[in-house]
Amino acid sequence: FEGQLYVRETWLRADLAIVKAWKADTAGNLVYRRTARNFNPNMATAGKVTVAEVEEIVPVGSLDPEAIHTPGIYVDRIVKSTINEKRIEKRTVRKRESA
Repeated sequence: FEGQLYVRETWLRADLAIVKAWKADTAGNLVYRRTARNFNPNMATAGKVTVAEVEEIVPVGSLDPEAIHTPGIYVDRIVKSTINEKRIEKRTVRKRESA
């Protein structure tokens, strides 16, 4: 390429990508929240078939175009999650023993 030698690697390609998003419109545009922005956007674009589990589905035009992380062209199916419980660890400490 213009006299320079480059290494070209093929991308990661998954047969099926299942991603978790916060919100989607009916066209498949996805918005992620917090740590869900970690690998979900990359995997959504890498899957031959991409299924998005979302907490909320809104009509087309409801999402701010600047807030969309994954365009709907990469999403094949949208599934509304029925359980939105956040299973995170809670910090607990034991009481100090008197010295």
